[in-house]
Amino acid sequence: MAIHERTAAYRAATERFLRVATEVGQHELDITPPSGWSARQVMHHVADSEAQSYARLRRLIAEPGSEIQGYDEAGWAETPQLGYRELPVEESLAVFSAVRSASATVLTRLGDADLELAGKHSESGAYTLSDWLEAYTQHPLEHAAQIERAVRGED
Repeated sequence: MAIHERTAAYRAATERFLRVATEVGQHELDITPPSGWSARQVMHHVADSEAQSYARLRRLIAEPGSEIQGYDEAGWAETPQLGYRELPVEESLAVFSAVRSASATVLTRLGDADLELAGKHSESGAYTLSDWLEAYTQHPLEHAAQIERAVRGED
């Protein structure tokens, strides 16, 4: 698939996540499934993940061959100072929206050959811009579905 088609899918994933996230009522934010995260926790996670993705995309483009650093997602979610369990979600949704918009703008400036730009992910090894685009197109879609399940109290 050409980069312009993949960029359109990336944008559609952004819209889907924001639609689902903004439809969650205040009384539904903290419904926590037996073995999962509440909608609030998911929204904070997705914002943090997107902040990581922003830097990763730019590193792949400007510094091919560099290391793409992983991070402990579960550890971040359980760190009380980061507030995944109680902070309002509006700022996290704003971060998600802004970062996705900025990254989509960069994607429109790339050509198909740029999909092969690569670095090395600290956890999974070889990591191309194509891998990045696939991961960050799917990530908000997976978490939109997780939010829908969470507000129903399902894992």
